[in-house]
Parts: sequence; structure tokens; C-alpha cells
Amino acid sequence: MKQPEEVVKLLNSLLSYELTSIDEYTAHAAKFDDWGFSKLHERIAHEADDERNHAKMLMDRIIFLGGTPDMRTRVEYPVGESVRQMLEVGLELERDNARTLKKVIAFCEENQDFVTRRMLVEILADTEEDHAYWLRQQLELMEKLGEQVYLQAQL
Repeated sequence: MKQPEEVVKLLNSLLSYELTSIDEYTAHAAKFDDWGFSKLHERIAHEADDERNHAKMLMDRIIFLGGTPDMRTRVEYPVGESVRQMLEVGLELERDNARTLKKVIAFCEENQDFVTRRMLVEILADTEEDHAYWLRQQLELMEKLGEQVYLQAQL
């Protein structure tokens, strides 16, 4: 593997997305719970757990490569004030994370760090095929059904 210091730096940038996602989803889940949207609360709390797993994977790899996980840095995103805004913020965050993951995957490929690349491909699949897909699906349902009908189904 070439440039392990640069890989650590890039993994820390990805870690900031995962930590931001944990914060966002935890705050959103608390709001959904307070508002009585138990189905949304359950799903978003699950998403926060998934992000914790991603963060743990990144931290383990950073430490293995001789680096120190940056637990302070976050990516700036607003906490939504409505269900729609929360879903939109979550989707934007997942899309931005996916774009960053793809860049780091390409860097790892170029620098022959295939172990990190394999781990990141796994995180990317979860990000695109589960998290972003579900958020986009919810926004489409809200649009098709109308916001009030959608929200009633989330009780």
C-alpha cells in the first residue's frame, strides 16, 4: 500500500460524515419519537446504529494504519424542523457521503490499498442501496400520498 498517511486523512474525512449522520439521525429519531411517529423513529434509530457501525469500521482501520480517529470534526448540516426537511437533510447527507466514498475508493484503488477499498465498497453499498434508497422512497411516498396521509401511516 502506498501513502498510508493520506489514506488515514481521507478515512478521517469519511468518519466526519458518519459521525454527522449519527448526530443527525439521533436528533431526528428523538423528534419523531416525541411527535408520535413510531415507525419513523424506529427506522431512523436503526439508521443511526448502521452509521455507528460504519464509524467503528473506519476507526478500526484508521488505528490499524497507525492514525488517530478524529472524533471532533463534523460536516455542517441543519437539523430539519419538519419530517420532510429531516428526510431531505438525511438524503443530502447520504448522497454527499456516497460521493466522498467513491473518491476515496478510487484513491485506494490507485494506491493499491485493496483492504481499505473493500471495506469502503461495503459502506458505499449500504449508503446507496439502503440508506439513500429508503430516504428517497419516503420522500416519493410523501409526494404521491400527500404529506398528511404519509404522516398518518407513520404513527
